[in-house]
Amino acid sequence: MALTKERIVAEALALLDEGGLAGVTFRKLAQRLGVQAPTLYWHVTNKAALVTELAEAILEPIELLPIAPGQRWQDWLADLAERLRRALLAHPDGAQVLSAAQLSRRMAALSETAMSTLVESGLSLREARLTVLAVERFTVGHVLEEQAGAPDAADFDLEAYTARYPTVVRAITEYFEPGRTVDDLFRDTITVILR
Repeated sequence: MALTKERIVAEALALLDEGGLAGVTFRKLAQRLGVQAPTLYWHVTNKAALVTELAEAILEPIELLPIAPGQRWQDWLADLAERLRRALLAHPDGAQVLSAAQLSRRMAALSETAMSTLVESGLSLREARLTVLAVERFTVGHVLEEQAGAPDAADFDLEAYTARYPTVVRAITEYFEPGRTVDDLFRDTITVILR
């Protein structure tokens, strides 16, 4: 089978899914493809370019749907943020990959669609840009935290933390009443941002 950029990216995505971003190396990738590492440089110039191609692949499933008749732009943008979050969560370190990517074309298309939709909905270009930027950055940051995982329980003193930060602990406990999940937290926070 011929070596193509598409095949390289597909194998790199498989490596990402197996071991996160740290597991994506040119050596491992070349080994999977049955070639010498220098051969990869004909198709992907360096690790930064490979990370950008991974970001493109991660974002590919996001459908850029137009705003529906009668739909509020806030609801449309919240839905777009949900789809971005799901795409990033679909791969270990997905948010880290997007954060490290250099000029992702798909992210630019997402931003273009979002900003133009908000402008067409009556926001000024400045308001649209700032709103989209806030939602995109919040979404990526939220997923970065989700994918970082919980702190090591062995090194965490909940009693001392609660004594020092009682309002924080009360707020977390109150918010996560039975049945409420991190998905709810994401949606509720986006709603606050868009309000």
